[in-house]
Amino acid sequence: MDATESSKLSDGIDAPMWMFWRRRRYVLVFLAFFGFFNVYSLRVNLSVAIVAMTENRTVQYPNGTVSYEQEFDWDSTTKGYILSSFFYGYIFTQLIGGYISNALGGNYVFGVGVGVTAALTLLTPLAAHGGFGWLIAIRAVEGFFEGVTFPCIHAIWSNWAPPSERSRMATIAFSGVFTGTVASMLLSGVLADTLGWEWVFYILGAFGCVWFVAWMVIVKKSPETDPYITPKEKEFILATLQRSAGPVEKVQHPWRGILTSKAVWALIVSSFSENWGFYTLLTQLPTFLRDTMHFELQAAGFLSALPYLVMGLLLSVAGYLADLCQIRRWLTTTQVRRYFNCGAFLAQTVFMLVGAFILKPGPTLTCITIAVGCGAFAWCGFAVNHLDLSPKSAGVLMGISNTFSTVAGILTPIVSGQITASGSENEWRTVFYIAAGIYLIGCVTYWFGVSGELQPWSIEAREKERNHRQEDGNGHVNEGLQLDQKH
Repeated sequence: MDATESSKLSDGIDAPMWMFWRRRRYVLVFLAFFGFFNVYSLRVNLSVAIVAMTENRTVQYPNGTVSYEQEFDWDSTTKGYILSSFFYGYIFTQLIGGYISNALGGNYVFGVGVGVTAALTLLTPLAAHGGFGWLIAIRAVEGFFEGVTFPCIHAIWSNWAPPSERSRMATIAFSGVFTGTVASMLLSGVLADTLGWEWVFYILGAFGCVWFVAWMVIVKKSPETDPYITPKEKEFILATLQRSAGPVEKVQHPWRGILTSKAVWALIVSSFSENWGFYTLLTQLPTFLRDTMHFELQAAGFLSALPYLVMGLLLSVAGYLADLCQIRRWLTTTQVRRYFNCGAFLAQTVFMLVGAFILKPGPTLTCITIAVGCGAFAWCGFAVNHLDLSPKSAGVLMGISNTFSTVAGILTPIVSGQITASGSENEWRTVFYIAAGIYLIGCVTYWFGVSGELQPWSIEAREKERNHRQEDGNGHVNEGLQLDQKH
């Protein structure tokens, strides 16, 4: 059932959409929002904390001598490896996350992934004081557990999101990414300056642990297993997903079709491109503003958060517009994905180039803010496109694309650290030019390869599953008849 057809059905709940607590699927979205808030606040905190950990401090000795020392004497290359260490573990659980979420339930996998990361975040200061190796190790383990989150959320949407609300539900939840980024950057700067950098990890880790308890108690695998959903809402969701009530079948993924699909590879390139620019700024912007633009730590934390605040605000608007374009039949699903994604990439390319060329605090930060904000519209393309191509395999598709995105997360801090060894303006220009070029490659690739339609290999796999169930059903009927005849 497409978006227009599903929009004609009603969930029978007489309440406006903003009253999310009246609809069980939007309670899930609300908690998923804070789940992604935690995912990124726990990931980003080190980008700000590491500035405080390595800045020069005034030390006065008993004899009156004054010196300037760093608590952790790490150069830009070392900091690059530390910031990328999270992704050493993250890359290994992308495909695993998509696969086990179908078997165990995306709700369990998502909750455990965030919960364990939060618990380990509380131990990060201890690891840092233990040495460079311990810090890298604990960040890699955090990444390992957090790596399941994006793939398994698509497994959740495949059970809960009607086609007419798919972009809206996903982008509202994903806006937690940017809200978490903003909150983490703002709070990390303040906490590091007032209480000490260790409290960055204690406060954010504790909040993640509280969220974990709420998620595990409230969120269920599917409407069929939720005891608190109204019968009308359950019928509405199942009807739009063209499913009957009953246990969810084990998914057989058409691997050959997936790996040879032009649409899948366009999605992979697009995801990599967006994440290259995203992680470049996410990990390097506080350092760039502090060391090259000469802002104080709190100001650098606040200004680093500004682009993500804009993106978070625009993301829900972009998701609503994407759904509206499909419901009103102004654009096909393929056109929505293409125009939103590629238009955003083109704007990001232009503003990154302009910001790099000017490289002055005010104009450059404005260009970066606009570039990151435009990324909200790209998320209505590549970030939800998996559900268009194959709803049942969406978690695995997200795992594949996010594996390549994680490569960007590993490489960008290392590449940026190598390029900006002395922190000169020309070195930072090179970093921004590379990001702009990769945005442009993603734009061209996605334009020519995108599809918003259910793929032939997905239809074929669904038909095989249906035929297999019918054969099993006929077999059980025949066995029953034979037993009756014997008796």
